[in-house]
Amino acid sequence: MDVTLHLAQDPEADALLGRSPLAALTGMLLDQQIPMEWAFKGPATIAQRMGADDLDARDIAARDPEAFAALLSEKPAVHRYPGSMAGRIQQLCQYLVEHYDGDAEAVWKGVDSGTELLKRLQDLPGFGKQKAQIFLALLGKQLGVQPKGWREAAGAYGEEKSFRSVADITGPESLAKVRAHKQEMKAAAKAAKTAGKSSGTAGKSSGN
Repeated sequence: MDVTLHLAQDPEADALLGRSPLAALTGMLLDQQIPMEWAFKGPATIAQRMGADDLDARDIAARDPEAFAALLSEKPAVHRYPGSMAGRIQQLCQYLVEHYDGDAEAVWKGVDSGTELLKRLQDLPGFGKQKAQIFLALLGKQLGVQPKGWREAAGAYGEEKSFRSVADITGPESLAKVRAHKQEMKAAAKAAKTAGKSSGTAGKSSGN
């Protein structure tokens, strides 16, 4: 695995994501409740603070939880919730050590179908269906991992030029399109929630 990604919008951080399967998985894990670039810069920050040029699943899994949480909490913090995310990263690494001998790439290497790959990703600690589908789409669109039926397994995120997620970001222009899509989705969800409250209020009024 050696490709050029543009998820952190930082050359060194993106270079690590492109060559390190564990860094890519960790960035995806961190990608919640914070800006995407912040999340995907996290793996490079963690590696730097560990005095390494890559992440090692066995090393991270074996670290003292409090010390590892402190490492992520140093300013600038790796995440808005560095303590809880440190625990999640260690759980992910412990799972990889137990099931894949510490090799993150083994999660997808040689997998025959998109369905099987999605199942493997969903089995990872911290990966729900949506996160697993987005990462599957990233693997297929940018990392050359394309087992049979991968687009279907990734759902809408697997569609060509959908600009729905990090899987579609290849530079500033596509980043802007993905941001715009996410803002539209948030606005639609907010409108639906407001409409739901209004109809509920109307129902109570008509019933009185």
